[in-house]
Amino acid sequence: MALKEGLRAWKRIFWRQILLALGLLGLFLYGLPKFRHLEAVIPMGVCPSATMALLRDNFTGALRPWARPEVLTCTPWGAPIIWDGTFDPDVAKQEATQQNLTIGLTVFAVGRYLEKYLERFLETAEQHFMAGQSVVYYVFTERPGAVPRVALGPGRRLRVERVARERRWQDVSMARMRTLHAALGGQLGREAHFVFCMDVDQHFSGTFGPEALAELVAQLHSWHYHWPRWLLPFERDAHSAAVMARGEGDFYYHAAVFGGSVAALRDLTAHCARGLAWDRARGLEARWHDESHLNKFFWLHKPAKVLSPEFCWSPDLGPRAEIRRPRLLWAPKEYRLLRD
Repeated sequence: MALKEGLRAWKRIFWRQILLALGLLGLFLYGLPKFRHLEAVIPMGVCPSATMALLRDNFTGALRPWARPEVLTCTPWGAPIIWDGTFDPDVAKQEATQQNLTIGLTVFAVGRYLEKYLERFLETAEQHFMAGQSVVYYVFTERPGAVPRVALGPGRRLRVERVARERRWQDVSMARMRTLHAALGGQLGREAHFVFCMDVDQHFSGTFGPEALAELVAQLHSWHYHWPRWLLPFERDAHSAAVMARGEGDFYYHAAVFGGSVAALRDLTAHCARGLAWDRARGLEARWHDESHLNKFFWLHKPAKVLSPEFCWSPDLGPRAEIRRPRLLWAPKEYRLLRD
């Protein structure tokens, strides 16, 4: 009898601990912001010494991953993760200038997003994005006449492309892969050597230079870079083209920033557009829309360079010692106002 009572007591304690853990996890993921600060103590991993010694980059030369021992500075396949202090920005600028590159920057400003965010995005890009380099901005909008006039420096141009107004904001997000694929196969692809694709609801706050360039570039998501893989929000619907099985995936990447050569981005946007069309034909919609398909692509086709969360940071997460110099900052999300 005593043994049975003891087992029942242990079962009650066990399940209470399980429920407490699940409750704390729910608060951590979806509730009290203070719980988010706890994730900073989750280790990111360490780049092996043998890999660190081999890390080089076409634009920055030899990298200095040992300068940031508190963060992960390489991927399992040997690509660098770029943090402040691991590269020489002057070397990167010199290399880009010698190659006489033109760098494209695309952004979609549809509906109320145009008035709310576009002007600040472009003005801060003029201050910080590829300063001193030849740049062509591509703004995709359904209202070309409403695009603000922003003073541009020498060798920097702005092109405005008309797009159709989609019925839902989700459709705007998902249609951009198809639109980008067409643009990369047209004038944008002819006049730019490398292209970055970015969301408009953010602004530049620090230098975003040629150190970010590579054949294929992915951005670590600032809300998920400390999380263990089993917690990352990959698509799990087995019927979706974006599905990723348990155990698949390296990191969770943010669709607010991705880039690369024209050829690499043509492949990326084609993959995502096909996956989105596959899902739509079956009445499906991935959990995070085009971002889910982007993560599937990067699982299948590893990026040559990964940008640390310093390159696209959410102020809602507050200051962190490892985020020394944010390059892009998320703007406040006013979804109810902007997505009606």
